[in-house]
Amino acid sequence: MQNADFDAYRLSEEHEALREAVRALAEKEIAPYAAEVDEHARFPVEAREALVKAGFQAVHIPEEYGGEGADELAACIVIEEVARVCASSSLIPAVNGLGSVPILLSASEELKKQVLPSLASGEAMISYALSEREAGSDAASMRTRARRDGDDWVLNGTKCWITNAGESTWYTVMAVTDPEKKANGISAFVVHKDDPGFEVGPKERKLGIAGSPTREIYFQDCRIPGDRIIGAEGTGFKTALATLDHTRPTIGAQAVGIAQGALDQAVAYVKERRQFGKTIGEFQGVQFMLADMAMKVEASRQLVYVASSRAERGEKNLGFISSAAKCLASDTAMQVTTDAVQLFGGAGFTKDFPVERMMRDAKITQIYEGTNQVQRMVMARSLLR
Repeated sequence: MQNADFDAYRLSEEHEALREAVRALAEKEIAPYAAEVDEHARFPVEAREALVKAGFQAVHIPEEYGGEGADELAACIVIEEVARVCASSSLIPAVNGLGSVPILLSASEELKKQVLPSLASGEAMISYALSEREAGSDAASMRTRARRDGDDWVLNGTKCWITNAGESTWYTVMAVTDPEKKANGISAFVVHKDDPGFEVGPKERKLGIAGSPTREIYFQDCRIPGDRIIGAEGTGFKTALATLDHTRPTIGAQAVGIAQGALDQAVAYVKERRQFGKTIGEFQGVQFMLADMAMKVEASRQLVYVASSRAERGEKNLGFISSAAKCLASDTAMQVTTDAVQLFGGAGFTKDFPVERMMRDAKITQIYEGTNQVQRMVMARSLLR
């Protein structure tokens, strides 16, 4: 699954086989727990165990570090198929990607060997720490600091909205090393959960993706070895932006999966639900809704696959296509899940059916890894450059 070009009409046999394998696993090992995971806001341990056993928790890790060596399109397919049944569970492979891509892009060979094999084996997970309470979309205004102390680095500050915090072993952290240089004074580091001075805060109470813990993380004179800096000092923000070019399509893939799951549920429901002497799927108004939903899901899927394949090839100027894929897919997910709830009628407003959960889960895809307003800014700047 390496360096496969994307064909707009046909995936490779290997990618199709991967989709079938992940879908079978997701339906058997993940879907049965999805409602309970959401209801109790608990981490989906069953999903993690199943993904690790099958080798799907981080398929993008190269073979030289013990991984599957899959391409970025394959990683998107894994996330999409898991999200189709449980968005919370899809954040296991998605955030393993987000946290490790900076290492793959910019870290020393020694640091790669220190971190990546544990992700490939499933022994560890990794999270990504960029945002702060006062530095969300304006990430360059972060206040977390890192200073040299002998051979070590010492970090102080707070990061927020950290997905899978408390479950992850490793954290990729952006911190200011030279405040005078602004964005060019930000560096990237890898922190281990057992490093002295590192703490994890309480879980956020959220609208959706309840099974994936979101927490603040704290650095109080947190001391890490000097070799845990990612790349050269002052290159962290550039690495963060380059990372998003590669990972925004994975959020698009998550959104496509959520939308496809809602569409599948809606199609099945309207074939069975009867009103006025026939199934509601026989009414043209319902048929038009389904057609629009399916059209937008497929358009989003194609754009996500194109963006991931271009990122895999290392094409220049990925910003537009990556932002477009994430933006279109997440807007589609929100609309399709809302329409799915509508097609279920009053039943869709209850937790007896999964579409209300899918609607809640879809919302975050319009917000994280850059709000869709930020995605439109990125696209417009690319057009006007």
